[in-house]
Amino acid sequence: MRKADRHLLIKQIITSHSIRTQEDLLQQLKNQGVTATQATISRDIRDLQIVKTTDEEGLPIFQIFQGTTYNENEKVEEEERLIQMIKDIVTKVQRVHFLTIVSTLPDNAHLLASIIDELKPPYVVSTIAGFDTVVIISGSDEEAEKMEAYFTEHSL
Repeated sequence: MRKADRHLLIKQIITSHSIRTQEDLLQQLKNQGVTATQATISRDIRDLQIVKTTDEEGLPIFQIFQGTTYNENEKVEEEERLIQMIKDIVTKVQRVHFLTIVSTLPDNAHLLASIIDELKPPYVVSTIAGFDTVVIISGSDEEAEKMEAYFTEHSL
């Protein structure tokens, strides 16, 4: 199956079923006659900007990120996209010297880091993303304070 067709099918599955894990998604794909590896599904999730949130019962569930459409020519839309993502997935913000540590909902840190990397904010030297944590490296303690304030303002 072509990647574009698989992506379309994944979107349909995510919107019509309660998918809680990658294994659930793999099983739904298998039920549709599509075999894929865990690595392929991980890449598809990243490409499609699928985030893990919680449903009304507090259980984890995959959803397609509904932020503002990205437009490279308009800085305002880029920042709105970042702010929307901060509101949707950031759970905690703290600073340690020149580092801003941002906790996210599980399996969403890489999406947040990629948006920050795309925006290239003036106070960011680099980002490091894990499963549910993004470390934002700034050039100084003062710059990290500004990043912490920005994330705190939009998340809490």
